[in-house]
Amino acid sequence: MRFGVVLFTSDRGITPAAAAKAAEDAGFDSFAVPEHTHIPVRREAAHPGTGTAELPDDRYLRTLDPWVALATAASVTTRITLSTAVALPAEHDPITLAKTIASLDHLSGGRVVLGAGFGWNIDELTDHGVPAGQRRTVVREYLEAMRALWTDEEAAYEGAHVRFGPSWAWPKPVGEVPVVIGAGGTERTFAWIARSADGWLTTPRDHELDDKVRLLRKIWQDAGRAGEPRVVALAGRPDEEVLAHWRSLGVTEVLFGLPDRDAGQVAAYIAKLGERLRLG
Repeated sequence: MRFGVVLFTSDRGITPAAAAKAAEDAGFDSFAVPEHTHIPVRREAAHPGTGTAELPDDRYLRTLDPWVALATAASVTTRITLSTAVALPAEHDPITLAKTIASLDHLSGGRVVLGAGFGWNIDELTDHGVPAGQRRTVVREYLEAMRALWTDEEAAYEGAHVRFGPSWAWPKPVGEVPVVIGAGGTERTFAWIARSADGWLTTPRDHELDDKVRLLRKIWQDAGRAGEPRVVALAGRPDEEVLAHWRSLGVTEVLFGLPDRDAGQVAAYIAKLGERLRLG
């Protein structure tokens, strides 16, 4: 089971580069950042944590671009995986997003993992022109189109939300870019993953994982997928019994959130967390 940290980036506190370097030095396997392009002031969408328009953290208003953030992290690290928890592909042009991700993977030596979400903030998606009720379809088509650009010498795609004729696009990623979907652990989500992704990233509301991981594996196998799906679990402070149980369930990676403190405090927190997990 791998261990990583997720930094809720903002324009204050520790930089992504400094956090990623501290995480790599402490022995962590991965470093993740989130995405919101903007937060509309007037919203109908309720935050899934608060159940209202109130946001639990003002960093939602201040997040850095995830791919710029990960590029800075790539420049000061050599080993750690660079991922998103989560990015919002529906808010981008898929052709340019494919170029951005492929470029980062190429320059980092094949270290990118795309953690993707459908987007809880419907108002944010609407500002990007995502049709109401179509966010899952848009993400599926965008991923299919991006994979074509990443793998085919002459890529083409025809869908309801993205289409382009035979095209050249380099660089290609070093290898396959894994895709894990961050969404509630439901049968609908798992069916989507079995069709279009490589694994599941839990949400803060997914506390009991036993039945959900078993359901994901069943749906995965019933869909004829080989191997086992990735399961990435979000965690707070480490609990040895919980981590041991997750390992027995088949959780492949655990991501620990970092506090909103100054740079020195966050770096010290990462070092102590690594020691507690005995990563050194």
